[in-house]
Amino acid sequence: MRGRRGFTLIELLVVIAIIAVLMAILMPALNRVREQGRRAACLSNLRQLSVAWNVYADDNDEKMVNGDTGEYTAMYSLGGGHYNETSWVLKDWRTEDIEVKRKAILDGALFPYCKDLKLYKCPTGTRGELRTYAVVDAMNCKGWTDRAGMEGSVMLKKRTDIHNPIQRFVFLDDGGVGDAHMGGWTCYVRDECWWDPPPIRHGVGTNFSFADGHSEYWKWKDPRTLDVGLRAIQIKRAIRDLQPGNEDIRRCQYAAWGQAVLK
Repeated sequence: MRGRRGFTLIELLVVIAIIAVLMAILMPALNRVREQGRRAACLSNLRQLSVAWNVYADDNDEKMVNGDTGEYTAMYSLGGGHYNETSWVLKDWRTEDIEVKRKAILDGALFPYCKDLKLYKCPTGTRGELRTYAVVDAMNCKGWTDRAGMEGSVMLKKRTDIHNPIQRFVFLDDGGVGDAHMGGWTCYVRDECWWDPPPIRHGVGTNFSFADGHSEYWKWKDPRTLDVGLRAIQIKRAIRDLQPGNEDIRRCQYAAWGQAVLK
């Protein structure tokens, strides 16, 4: 009787090599598909938050919900600003306590209009994060008229004050540097540099939602934007290098502050 012939060592090595090559080819594609799914889910979250934001304005005589999360409220406790306004999410930063973070969302002014904790966090968020989204300063969060480079910035209080709402930011998927998501996301009015780092949670861009209720993925076009975002994550602080001619900065400035950047 003939003996049963098995695989030789060389044959096994060849098969393993083929599998390794196929994995190397397929993994980037699989990662791209996974990221596209996460990006789509994040866009849906932001769209639903924007719907809730608009319904809040409907119920409150066009007043926007307080976009701060406890960073700026004390500065505005007297003489207007956020006086007697509950934040959309209460102070939930600088704590690792999950229950505190959860209660901050549950007790926030927007939760009655958006009662799903999962909608406050991007699928790419890290363990321990319950909220990855922030409100742009202009949307009843923080005005900076007293700071150099912020001349002309206006913190809007009512939805009817928004010029061209289809092009004005409300929420964004903040990338997370240091005390990210504290108050709001800030960018200069005219200076050609970043104030808060450009978010890069989704590859080479991030997601935004707008005052009319829609959401978009913005892919950064200037390579300097991606470089600043990556370096900011590595050193855990903002980088404010001048970047003349960066179209990403200009685009964000208009979406954040509107007509003020044109004056």
